Amino acid sequence: MPYKAKSDLPESVQHVLPAHAQEIYKEAFNSAWEQYKDKEDRKGDTSREETAHRVAWAAVKNDYQKGDDDKWHKKK
Repeated sequence: MPYKAKSDLPESVQHVLPAHAQEIYKEAFNSAWEQYKDKEDRKGDTSREETAHRVAWAAVKNDYQKGDDDKWHKKK
């Protein structure tokens, strides 16, 4: 279930990530959704969707980090 727009992302992503981080999440999720469509390409017993969400969060964490204020901030 790739995401067409940021507004399609899960609420848990929309409400915590800044707009740019949401775009990173969406693009990484969609890419991983295609890349890991075959079960043998995924680690362990994870679903295609779970794998795509993990990849998306990892992509966000490359550029953003959660601050002491519990909000996500671009890394310096």
